[in-house]
Amino acid sequence: MNNSIHQFSEEGVKKLSKVFESYTEDLTKIAEMVQGVTDEVVNLGVSIIAEEWESYDELLRKRKDLRPGWHIVRKDAVVRTTSLGDVCYERTLFKNVETGVSCYLLDQLMQLDKHTRITEDAEARILEEAVESSYRKGGKNASIVGADITKETVMNKIHALQFPPVKPTEEKKQLSKLYIDADEDHVSLQYLEKKGDIKKPRQNTVMPYIAYVYEGIDVEEDGRPKLINPKYFGGIYEGTEGVKQFWDEVYEYIEKAYDTDALKIININGDGASWIKTGVKYIKQAKFVLDKYHMHKYIVAATAHLKDSKEDARAKIYRAIHKKKKYMAEEVFDRILAITEEENRQKAVLRAKGYIMENWSGIMLSMAGKDEKVGCSAEGHVSHVYSDRMSSRPLGWCHTGADKMARLRIYRQNKGNMLELVRYQKKPLQMAVGAEEIIYSSSDMIAAENRNRERLGSLADIPIYSIPYSQIKKIAALKNHIWGL
Repeated sequence: MNNSIHQFSEEGVKKLSKVFESYTEDLTKIAEMVQGVTDEVVNLGVSIIAEEWESYDELLRKRKDLRPGWHIVRKDAVVRTTSLGDVCYERTLFKNVETGVSCYLLDQLMQLDKHTRITEDAEARILEEAVESSYRKGGKNASIVGADITKETVMNKIHALQFPPVKPTEEKKQLSKLYIDADEDHVSLQYLEKKGDIKKPRQNTVMPYIAYVYEGIDVEEDGRPKLINPKYFGGIYEGTEGVKQFWDEVYEYIEKAYDTDALKIININGDGASWIKTGVKYIKQAKFVLDKYHMHKYIVAATAHLKDSKEDARAKIYRAIHKKKKYMAEEVFDRILAITEEENRQKAVLRAKGYIMENWSGIMLSMAGKDEKVGCSAEGHVSHVYSDRMSSRPLGWCHTGADKMARLRIYRQNKGNMLELVRYQKKPLQMAVGAEEIIYSSSDMIAAENRNRERLGSLADIPIYSIPYSQIKKIAALKNHIWGL
């Protein structure tokens, strides 16, 4: 770090002076001034990072006691993309004299695969942009100065993502009622796993599910409704087992977040799709409630062609619903069908009749709801959470990409931290021998050095207290990580 700062004081400061001299000539050139400062500060930053990493590598080269059984093979240059910019530095390849295994010990210390080219902070920036816009823009957003990460690289990283289970943010609550709204989006597929693998008959659409658990509706200062403590779930779940897995994940969260013994009822609000109604099988205390929006939509579709008499027909259907007379509603649909001549209109009436009859119990619960403030807002959430990124524009997805992007959008909706998600992907490495004790202070490190005098051999006579604290920390870190490899 000292070398970088010294070089900056000699060269970087001169460049900054020129930037400000140029700005003095024209105070309107704010952007040029800011960009000039940014460039020099970034150059200093990546230089400091490179020097810091190389200082650890240099310690490994000079001090054999930190790498017992390993000898030097060669030095190699490597470039890694960080959120600040590309960092170019040198690392040493070592070889174990007993096993014959070669590796970069600095990579072991940093827990980086030798092929890793993007650091976790840069990966987090990639995800933050890719979840909002596109793979291409995600690659360019890897660092603050722009990066040359291909959209294929971004795609591969997103395809490999694994997501942690949704966790409650508070201790278990005691509530008597919860709400779950559920719906799905329709996302177009360009291919399943590779281009050309969708054959006739074409099934080029997948439906990522979305459901969210919440405690009720509140009103913001501007009058807009707001869900109370919502938690979102989603992704592509296909087949009977997929539906079961989806609702099991939802209920697992409910069990962790709420006292299920106190829960009396959980309303599952939706449009009547079979996978939504199936939720009552897997979630205790659950009852399906039909979304009023879809009920009205089907009634309107069945009566739109009746011209002057359509309002009367709709009123009769609603009257039957309010009176809880299923047979009366069926009779109204039959009379409408009898006076409908066009085939496509007949099909609309039949669809509406079937929809209302099949979801009659859900309609009854919807109409009997005492809490009139609570209604299903799933349509809006599908648009906001999924469609904005996945289906509102002519995009073509593969099956894996659609599933992972849906889950990434859900993770973002739950206010998930992208850096934490990147770190979640890393498999835990076995702790090296000697690393059981985590050292936090310089005094602890000095004490640890004294405890390890026998292991240091001839180095034991060196007065440790004379070594700068920053050097002590580096030595302790290297020793604790490398021993036992």
